[in-house]
Amino acid sequence: MTTELRSAILAVALGLALASCNGQVAEQKAPEQESHHATAHEANAQDGALAIQAQAEPDTLKGSLKAEAHGQIGPAHLTVAYHSPAVRGRVIWGGLVAHNQVWVTGAHSATSLQTDQPVTIGGQPLPAGKYALFTIPGEKEWTVIINKNWEQHLADDYSEAEDVVRFTVTPERLEQHQERLRYQIVPQRDAQGAVVMTWDKLKLSLPVGV
Repeated sequence: MTTELRSAILAVALGLALASCNGQVAEQKAPEQESHHATAHEANAQDGALAIQAQAEPDTLKGSLKAEAHGQIGPAHLTVAYHSPAVRGRVIWGGLVAHNQVWVTGAHSATSLQTDQPVTIGGQPLPAGKYALFTIPGEKEWTVIINKNWEQHLADDYSEAEDVVRFTVTPERLEQHQERLRYQIVPQRDAQGAVVMTWDKLKLSLPVGV
């Protein structure tokens, strides 16, 4: 065998060995990349707000869950963003939620109400925009408050001077228990509807028109 032929054979063998090594390295890296993608996907899912459903029984999730409710009333799209606490066997009305005090009507940061069209709420005009939704629970009647300062912790910075709308509603007592605080945007006829909050065995309906 000539020197030239031996050199050519060695070069081919070396090239095949290098290609095999590169393939093994790529195979080793692939699972790591897939695992990273799955972790990122899970993190994004966990960051998203939930749509709280009807729930009669307690769950195993801890704390107040970040949640949103969306709906269309006439041409207006409404969004309520809030944190949803659970009953967990506690006394809610007149206990965890005090009577005759401004309540965030959720937990943590202020519950917000956003509309992309002018609407009426409680029979009063509300321009398009984003607002805080507070209530003052009473034993028989509740005061509903729409306030300019939607970006605040609980009602710590609440100022009556920034109220846009105030009206009173009478809550409805329910037979069915609702474990986690839930908001719904409920459309009705003729561009009418309601923002509905249910928790424990109480339902509060805020009439909305367009």
